[in-house]
Amino acid sequence: MAEKQAHLNGASYGPSIPPPQHYHRPGRGSDCGCCCFLAFILKVIITVAMLIGLFILIIWLIFRPINKVEFHVTDVALTQFNYTNNMLQFNLAANISIRNPNKKIGIYYDRIEARAFYEDQRFGYHALTPFYQGHKNTSVLNVVFKGQQAVTLQGEELTRFNQERTSGLYSIALELSLRIRFKLGKVKTARFKPKVECDDLKIPLNGSPVAGSNNKCEIKF
Repeated sequence: MAEKQAHLNGASYGPSIPPPQHYHRPGRGSDCGCCCFLAFILKVIITVAMLIGLFILIIWLIFRPINKVEFHVTDVALTQFNYTNNMLQFNLAANISIRNPNKKIGIYYDRIEARAFYEDQRFGYHALTPFYQGHKNTSVLNVVFKGQQAVTLQGEELTRFNQERTSGLYSIALELSLRIRFKLGKVKTARFKPKVECDDLKIPLNGSPVAGSNNKCEIKF
């Protein structure tokens, strides 16, 4: 019995069995998420590119030379223009025509502010009613400046005023500050803030405009 027990105690059971190792197979979820994200970014880029292209097309259609919006001073009347004690008293009325020659493009004039200048000093202000101008249309703005304004004329400026008072012909500039949108079909552009400058106006006191005076205005964006 003892021999049998000793045999059992010296028995060899072979090498130990290592524990099982678990392997994780890479899943496909991460690849799918990456592809979906790239597809989304690509769609966004394509959409932005199309919008930019449409915007450029609209602007090109609007501002190419044959379709340029034109501004002209058609009528002007100056019935008072007195300067005493650094105070300018004035009464000036003008009609400004706006020609939209485009066949398919309308214009929203959301803000129209008219200003009058003498020797680069503002003396008159008039806010006009917003409106929509259809395609191939001519609209006329009736602008009136009346009142008095503190103005300082010194040196050459005062000399020119006295000379113009003698001749009865004054050099006055008009300016329009606009906030506009363009409409092509159902598409409306963002707002633009151009200025329209009518600089070379020779306006007689209580008389008709002088022939050769430049009544065309320049629009600047």
